[in-house]
Amino acid sequence: MGLDATVLNEANLTEDAVRANIAEITKGVFSTMVMMDLVDDLPLTEPVISFHDTMTSMVGLAGSHSGILAIHCPKCLALRITSSMLGMEVTEIDDDVNDAMGEIANMVGGDVKHIFSPKGSDINLSIPTVIYGSDYVLESISTAESLVIPFDCGEDRLLLSFKIGK
Repeated sequence: MGLDATVLNEANLTEDAVRANIAEITKGVFSTMVMMDLVDDLPLTEPVISFHDTMTSMVGLAGSHSGILAIHCPKCLALRITSSMLGMEVTEIDDDVNDAMGEIANMVGGDVKHIFSPKGSDINLSIPTVIYGSDYVLESISTAESLVIPFDCGEDRLLLSFKIGK
């Protein structure tokens, strides 16, 4: 796996630099907005497309570059994230969880777009989309390769997948 070399060259970045920036952005959003610490790990070598009891929140990128940023989170962690954000116990997937997870993807995506567009004005984000299910497959038809970064949050693990192209 690897990000589009043309996009990286235009941005004068290495894939390692992009990975490090995305990891720091994600940890920063979780630390300040969710009051949870994440620990990132090395990127996965293969994409993950099959999910079980997981919530995926994603935003699309469009403009000078196009792509998608998705956060794949186990149901139990999505409930903990929402509980922490709202300051109350949340025990079921509902509109609050959808909103919280969508907002997490939106905040991370909003900061990530600045990696490829310093002013951010030539890349727009879509409205967040949230998918939840006991078993589902999520596959992008884009030919761009994904960067998949695992994050540990206590005993739970979430994945952030990112792809960008022209």
